[in-house]
Amino acid sequence: MDLQIDDFYKDAAAGLLMLYQAFPRKIALYVEDLIGREEPDEFGLPSKRHQSCLGALLWLAEEGYLRFDSTIQYDALDQAVLTEKGFLRLSRAVPHALPDGTTLPPSVRRVHATLAYQLREALAARHSERLARLTRLLFESHLHGANDTV
Repeated sequence: MDLQIDDFYKDAAAGLLMLYQAFPRKIALYVEDLIGREEPDEFGLPSKRHQSCLGALLWLAEEGYLRFDSTIQYDALDQAVLTEKGFLRLSRAVPHALPDGTTLPPSVRRVHATLAYQLREALAARHSERLARLTRLLFESHLHGANDTV
């Protein structure tokens, strides 16, 4: 089993959601805020888990989901913000996110149907399969028949 891929999904979702909560402000995106404190190895280098999380954030930047000004050593991305691509992907509606017949006000339905909200719920519930599925939806350029909610 590829456990590092599950970690990648979790790190990518958590990092993007932190930027979504701050959008459109630029923030310092600290690895420790996403995965907790990891002790460095015997040479003082960040743990593999820490390096993997930072790698996931850098990959998201390379793929155009976020941008940043610089890194703060191995600890954070400084002045990080979602790109238009990242914002639109997180704010679009997920097909069948809400059960039919849900009687919520339209504005609440719109928010609850977003990929950002669904990812947040999956992270909070620690539902790794749902989180993996939703994060993969984030990387798809089109949801089958769904429109952006913005």
